[in-house]
Amino acid sequence: MATRNILLRGGDARDIAAIETLMAQAFDPRFGEAWNRSQTLGVMAMPGVRLTLAYVDDIPVGFAMTRTVMDEAELLLLAVVPATRRTGIATALLRSVEADRRDAGVRQLHLEVRAGNEAAKLYAIAGFAKVGERRNYYRGADMQAHDAHTYLKMLA
Repeated sequence: MATRNILLRGGDARDIAAIETLMAQAFDPRFGEAWNRSQTLGVMAMPGVRLTLAYVDDIPVGFAMTRTVMDEAELLLLAVVPATRRTGIATALLRSVEADRRDAGVRQLHLEVRAGNEAAKLYAIAGFAKVGERRNYYRGADMQAHDAHTYLKMLA
C-alpha cells in the first residue's frame, strides 16, 4: 500500500463506529490500550478535542485524536490497522497532528505509550523525547499491568 493513496480528514462523534473498529484491530487487548465507546464519546465531547481519520481507497485504516488546552496538546490515541502498518499512515497522521496543532498555537505536544510498544520508535524518529514513566498504567484483559512512557515534543 503506497503512501500516496492516504487521505486524511477531520472527524467527529459520527465516526464512532469506524473508531471502534480501528481500535479493535489496532490495539491488542492484552495491553488495555483501547477505549470503550463511552470513554471515546466522553472525550470527544470535551473542548479542544480533534480527530483525524486516515483512509486508503476509501477504507478507514487509522486515526489520531488530540486534546488541546491553552498552548499544550496531548496525542490521546494514534491507531493504524496492522495490515497497513509501515506504509506511512502513522507518520502522515502524526505530521498532520503536529502541523495542525502548531498552526493553532500549540507549543508542546505530549503523549503516552505503553513500554515496549513499537510505536515508541515512530515517536523517537519524529523528535519526541521520553520525559517520564507511569508504573502499572495500563491493565490488559488478563489484568496484567504495563508501564506507560511519557514523551514530549516542542512544536514552537
